[in-house]
Amino acid sequence: MKNSEIKALTVEELREKINTEVSGLQKLNFAHAISPIENPMKIRHSKRLIARLRTELRAKELAN
Repeated sequence: MKNSEIKALTVEELREKINTEVSGLQKLNFAHAISPIENPMKIRHSKRLIARLRTELRAKELAN
């Protein structure tokens, strides 16, 4: 997701997206622990997306 797409989301959409990304990250980590996944960069991208989503969520909460 691009930052402009993240900024367009509402608070509830951000929370929902964070929850889905965290569960996806857990699945990636479990799969990688069992056997190496094809593209381990997915883990890094997922972590960074979660961080960007949480940052935007916090900014919107402080703005209100």
